[in-house]
Amino acid sequence: MQPARDKLDLGRRWRPALLSYFLRRVGDHAEAEDLTQELLAKLLGHGDGDFASPEAYIFQMASNLLADRARRMKVRSRYRDMVGRSEEMGIDPIDPFRIAAGRAELSTLSRALAALPERTQTIFILYRLENLGQDKIAEVFGISVSAVKKHVARAMAGLMKDMRKAP
Repeated sequence: MQPARDKLDLGRRWRPALLSYFLRRVGDHAEAEDLTQELLAKLLGHGDGDFASPEAYIFQMASNLLADRARRMKVRSRYRDMVGRSEEMGIDPIDPFRIAAGRAELSTLSRALAALPERTQTIFILYRLENLGQDKIAEVFGISVSAVKKHVARAMAGLMKDMRKAP
């Protein structure tokens, strides 16, 4: 029962001084309460707590907590600034949902493309992905430009139909 009483006494003895110390430095009562609780929890975790100079030890820990808080705030501030600048430059933030949705759409598109007749698939890839002109494709396949247009239109219609069906 004695260790529990010592822990209770530790909180009673140091809480007001620590709260005042943190409140003067952070200016926010809720933040000062959080820092006080965090420090008291650390002190309770140290075991017996027999120190040559407990005041110096405790307030050194308090100072270290404030330094850690300042570092975290600095990192968070830099991150917010970076995100703000990337949005101004038109860069989208990485979003796991968008990545997963994009992969699913790409998979659906790949299956739909594979389901096309081989010639239509090849003409579509040459025209839309390889940016080869319709006249060059017509020349390579020995067909008319209008036939190339029909293959591309057929491919687009099939792909759009399959993409709309996808969940």
